Amino acid sequence: MIRRRDFAAPLIAVLAGLAAGALIALLLGASPVRFLSLLVGETLTTGYGLGQVLFRSTALIFVGLAVALPFRAGLFNIGGEGQMAVGGFAMTWIGIVLAGLPGPWLWILCIAGAALAGGIWAGIAGLLKARTGAHEVITTILLNFVAAALLNYAMSAHFALPETVRTAAVGEGAWMARASLAIGWMHGSGVSTAFPFALAVAVACDLLLFRTAAGFSWRILAGGIRRARYARLSPIRWTVASMAMGGALAGVGSCSYILGYKRYFEEGFTGGVGYLGIAVALLARNRPAAVPAAAFLFGMLSQGGLAVNQIVPREFVDLLMAVILIVFILLDARAREGGIRWISS
Repeated sequence: MIRRRDFAAPLIAVLAGLAAGALIALLLGASPVRFLSLLVGETLTTGYGLGQVLFRSTALIFVGLAVALPFRAGLFNIGGEGQMAVGGFAMTWIGIVLAGLPGPWLWILCIAGAALAGGIWAGIAGLLKARTGAHEVITTILLNFVAAALLNYAMSAHFALPETVRTAAVGEGAWMARASLAIGWMHGSGVSTAFPFALAVAVACDLLLFRTAAGFSWRILAGGIRRARYARLSPIRWTVASMAMGGALAGVGSCSYILGYKRYFEEGFTGGVGYLGIAVALLARNRPAAVPAAAFLFGMLSQGGLAVNQIVPREFVDLLMAVILIVFILLDARAREGGIRWISS
């Protein structure tokens, strides 16, 4: 259950970040009012801006969940970038090879293929952790580079269209409807039915984690191997399963771009979303139900960076994000007396 006091630290952190942003804008010679109006107004008060915020938020929800669920088992999944890329490639390959299948079946197979590929990729890190003790932070980061190298070779040697860095389009049966086609004032934005799908997945993950025996077993793992064995759980199986679940969510997160927006795989389409998802999970305190709100905030800031580029450098918003995270971590650590106790609570 999310309590009202759980919103205090994130809210204060966001306000502190906006205040710091306005102050630094003033020091740079820009109007703080103009800065805030562009950051918020151009993203939330226009159809295109709001649509782009929702589009950016969709992938962040999936990757935030991909980080939050393993965290609840005491594991750190830093490989969302690679897992999303691998899942997206598998999704595209299925969508091209089976392009003739009718709508729902092709979409289901694409989503299942992305989940399987992302889950296997993250499961490698989980297996290494369970069998050899190799730290999952190191292995997931390294697997990001391995995934990038393998996909680069696959694209350049076999799958990319001539003179491009993208594949052919997936079959129409796998497409997710673009909101801009049904809602005229969002014309041009990339938001699609992938967004409500992401919300449904977040709710399902929260119910799984806090309303099922499997979720309870999952959280027991965060207490350590001895506690897991006392509860008659297999640390190896649950470690691999936890990481694989996170990877599956990251893999499915590629649907926003591939099935809902571009309809094809393109090198570099993740654009750092895998790493920003870590910040989303932290701000949400690794609670799946709170991940969409945190994703929306960072989606707004990410889109807002393009708007404020008129008066300050776009990278200025990255600094604002960092301030929000630092203030939140300090407040949360002080309030909870255990620093990161919420990871296993």
